[in-house]
Amino acid sequence: MPALSNPDVVRPRTVAAARRRGLMLVNPNARRGAQALEVIDRLVAGGVDVTVERFDSPVEVSADIVRRAGETDLVIVCGGDGTVAAAARGLLQTGLPMGVLPLGTANDLARTLGLPLDLAAAADVIVRGRTERIDMGEVNGHPFFNVASLGLSVDLARGLTRESKRRWGRLAYAFRALQVLFAARPFHAEVINRQERIHVRTLQIAVGNGRHYGGGSVVHEHASIADGHLDLYSLDPGAVWKLALMFETFRRGRHGIWAEVQTSKCVEFDVRTRRPRSVNADGDIVTQTPAHFVVRPAAIEVFVPGPSGS
Repeated sequence: MPALSNPDVVRPRTVAAARRRGLMLVNPNARRGAQALEVIDRLVAGGVDVTVERFDSPVEVSADIVRRAGETDLVIVCGGDGTVAAAARGLLQTGLPMGVLPLGTANDLARTLGLPLDLAAAADVIVRGRTERIDMGEVNGHPFFNVASLGLSVDLARGLTRESKRRWGRLAYAFRALQVLFAARPFHAEVINRQERIHVRTLQIAVGNGRHYGGGSVVHEHASIADGHLDLYSLDPGAVWKLALMFETFRRGRHGIWAEVQTSKCVEFDVRTRRPRSVNADGDIVTQTPAHFVVRPAAIEVFVPGPSGS
């Protein structure tokens, strides 16, 4: 597991062995929703008394957390990155710690935190009670854990239906990505941070708060979800024909070695475009340019494995 942060930001702690109240948020109609209910006995045996709150849409998740905050000591979010991102406002408002049972297609936040994708093992992480504080990104006031972007990723998100993800899993991303690349059109943007102002002609601008995105690609080789910074990259139109060659560097976060990729690290960015362009945050289109990106350091407490992955 990559290091989450520097010692000045992360303050690990282990919850004492008293019984705790856990609010489990699950969509029983999701592709793997019913599987989350199968680990309840494991959580109870480990000292977590579980109350199940079912939801039909991610928009209900934060409201459920706030409504039931007085009845619980921790929140267990069952789902993929979109569902976890939907919990962010409720977690920020209540200050409750979050455990994740990864049920999604990409599970990028789970990868960033080093969580096991096996649900029983992920439940054991919550039982053991080790937590760390992680950063939260925001774009125009909309929170995100992994990445917010404009360009190719928006076109990708628009074409990914719930049915295609349910049927094809991670292959749905690959199929849609090929369609998007063939139809890609560059656009002009101005990127402003505290050190500089640059103009780019680009296919995509991505701003990462976490480490993983897009099913396992890495925002930057040194990125951490607890370093108090955002990592931005812009993809030059000339790169589209080289993407097959660049693939491995994107997977490892070393894409900045290519001349066609511009990278930057800062605590906030402004992105302006000639006409409004949609912005995708953790898989959902949430706002449009002009876009202000900012990091909220150590904003959320999450359950994580120990240093050895235990």
